[in-house]
Amino acid sequence: MSKRNQGLRRKAIALHRRLRELAMIAKGIASTDHPVMAHIIPMRRCNLACTYCNEYDDYSKPVPLDVMKERIAKLAALGTTIVTISGGEPILHPELDEIIAYIRSKGIITGMITNGYLLTADRIQRLNRAGLDHMQISIDNVMPDDVSKKSLKVLDKKLQLLSEHAEFHVNINSVVGGGIRTPHDALVVGRRARQLGFTSTIGIIHDGDGQLRPLNTDEREVFLKMKQLERTNYSRLNYFQDNIALGKPNNWKCRAGARYIYICEDGLVHYCSQQRGYPGTPLMQYTTDDIRREFLTEKGCAPHCTVSCVHQVSYMDFWRAPQTLRPEPKNEEVPDLVQIQTD
Repeated sequence: MSKRNQGLRRKAIALHRRLRELAMIAKGIASTDHPVMAHIIPMRRCNLACTYCNEYDDYSKPVPLDVMKERIAKLAALGTTIVTISGGEPILHPELDEIIAYIRSKGIITGMITNGYLLTADRIQRLNRAGLDHMQISIDNVMPDDVSKKSLKVLDKKLQLLSEHAEFHVNINSVVGGGIRTPHDALVVGRRARQLGFTSTIGIIHDGDGQLRPLNTDEREVFLKMKQLERTNYSRLNYFQDNIALGKPNNWKCRAGARYIYICEDGLVHYCSQQRGYPGTPLMQYTTDDIRREFLTEKGCAPHCTVSCVHQVSYMDFWRAPQTLRPEPKNEEVPDLVQIQTD
């Protein structure tokens, strides 16, 4: 295919994607009885071992395809409009393309979070054919170190392949905090993403002990510069991060368990990746009544939450009903939830 025809095809696909996203927003405003976004885990195993991450192991088997399809069909029945595949490293799943295609067959917008290590030209083209809509790759530094191997040096060739072959939207997320030694690397990563035609965002992560701490002066400077870069290309509701960067709480209504749900490899519904266990209900038993309850349930972890996708989805309903319920105990007293990590 010529570059001109490829460019026209990409524009057509992007327009169709945008129209579907506008329909998703309209549906979300019209009704609160369905999840806007679900993260689902088909593979907990990962090929990397970043020190700040608590969402992977090095031994788990992939969730069988028929089980994944059953869960996706349930999410569709609940009215879910976006399903993001995460992990672990989802590309390790041998039937990932079939999972993506099945999500798209249900009329659902499909995303994936990957470390990018396993991308090849053929793999990207297979993701195109499967119908992937969005991909996010987090790059933590310019040179790999003992905190993270997700470096620009290692991944730049993968980014070039994406720029050449991907028909889906690609966002590159750089990070500050969490023991990242050279915060100015985030700007290098963000500018490289823009150069290749991608969008770029920045996240705040916890340190190696799992504690959220205010950003230091250098980190805040980088954070603010990256926020300016974001505004020129990728409109995201990340205003709450401004307070997080200063270690200040946010006053908002977290709609996790309702508008956003996280389904682990065991098929249980959780508030998010960092609050696994609440509510801990099997997805196949989850109902509209559960969604309505969690929509009104106040989360004790919300003021210092750094999980941007949960906040963005919840922002749709900031003006709606106040939250008057507290999480119900699970056989024993449940302490206030404490958020420790970004996504």
